[in-house]
Amino acid sequence: MSTLGSHRTTTRRATALGVTTLMALGAMGGSTALAQDQGDPIEIAYLSFAIANSYDAPMLAAAHAVAAAQGATITVFDANNDPAAQARQLQDAVASGRYQGIVVQPIYGAGLVTGVQDAIAQGIAVANIDQILGADFTTADAQVEGLAANVVFVPSDMGTKIGELAVQACADVGGDTCEIGYIYSVKAAGLDGALRTAFDAAIAANPGISVVAEGESFYQTALGLKAAQDMLIAHPEIDVIVGADQSITGALQATQAAGVAEDVRLVGYGGGAIALQGIAAGERFATVMQLPATEGRLGVAQLIEAIRTGTNTPGMDPLADLPNAGVVTQENVEQFLTLAEWPG
Repeated sequence: MSTLGSHRTTTRRATALGVTTLMALGAMGGSTALAQDQGDPIEIAYLSFAIANSYDAPMLAAAHAVAAAQGATITVFDANNDPAAQARQLQDAVASGRYQGIVVQPIYGAGLVTGVQDAIAQGIAVANIDQILGADFTTADAQVEGLAANVVFVPSDMGTKIGELAVQACADVGGDTCEIGYIYSVKAAGLDGALRTAFDAAIAANPGISVVAEGESFYQTALGLKAAQDMLIAHPEIDVIVGADQSITGALQATQAAGVAEDVRLVGYGGGAIALQGIAAGERFATVMQLPATEGRLGVAQLIEAIRTGTNTPGMDPLADLPNAGVVTQENVEQFLTLAEWPG
């Protein structure tokens, strides 16, 4: 686990950073939009990747709460995991002339860059949250000039952590070889590609470990169940299943139904409450934390700050200061049970 504690520190900030602290960051950001008086109402367009996703709900709720407290109103656009739809929604929000600020939660970040640049050029403040806006999945730095805020987790870090946990899970199983089933969330998404690249690099030094089956869940437990069932039929000897927490909930059901729950180690990511409880109960091997509510809260707070004062906030990874770099195992799960920000 020697690499789990390594982080890029140039742009990361403590998760406790609040609106009051943001007021002190004036020297650290550039002007993005015309500053408004504190009492002026603000209209914000919020481009969600999928509002039906249980991960998105607390992020959006936190965004609404911050906006309401600061005299802003949020209008939600739901792309429902369709990157083309999200790109059109961004164009529509900019063209409407209605919004002083836009929050983007990218499905395919590289495809939104031009639209975000257009918005900024028209004097609209833009905040990016959760996923990468651009093509570099190794940093929390903003990749679009003039971005008001960039509150994201770093996919390459996440993928490395998941891969290292899979190696530990294989060691826990024992034996000279270890077969892994890998469940993508949205295989075509840039995020999933970056996670898998880092995952593969993390397990590469172990020739006895191999990915023998793949599936896709679209962050849905039912599809995670189906993917795991297919894996267990094709590879009944499978040792480890990896996927987002929602997928792993389905995988747990599949292993229990097949009578192999004690033999298959389950590695997730997301840090949802159900996953943490499952680790504490010994049903899951591990997960990696994510903080959707924190991202929604900070992203909107920083966006409003930029609109009010013309001051942008540097990019930040809210996971940076979590215990054990946010990696949760049965040994340390008690530290994380109260930190879950979504069901999982």
